[in-house]
Amino acid sequence: MSSWKTGRAVRLVFVLAATLCCGAVVSVVRGSLLGRLYNDIVLDNYDHFLPCEELPTSEEVNRILDVHQDVLEAIEDVNPGFIFVEVDAWTCPGRADIIISYATHQNRLAIEEIIGGKTFFGVPYRLRNA
Repeated sequence: MSSWKTGRAVRLVFVLAATLCCGAVVSVVRGSLLGRLYNDIVLDNYDHFLPCEELPTSEEVNRILDVHQDVLEAIEDVNPGFIFVEVDAWTCPGRADIIISYATHQNRLAIEEIIGGKTFFGVPYRLRNA
């Protein structure tokens, strides 16, 4: 193979590899399957990946939390002093979701069992292994 053909093949391989890498980065950032797997398996987190316009209002989130204080206490009692529940009303002004921080994977499993679904009484939540 002549040197110009070898150089052309090397450039083609480089361009293809760079394109694949850029695609992987975009996929992770945009919450694709790869990003969700990394978030779940490596970081031990859960995200709903919803855009702001799909979140409930801050007032609705606070109302639901007030109504379900007993469930919040059950979540915090999984590992007292190491589980924290907060309302994220700053990321999407006027809208909110819930962030639950925990210490271990076992805490996460117990929290998910208490909540029993992908929302906390209709409010999207995120789980953070702190």
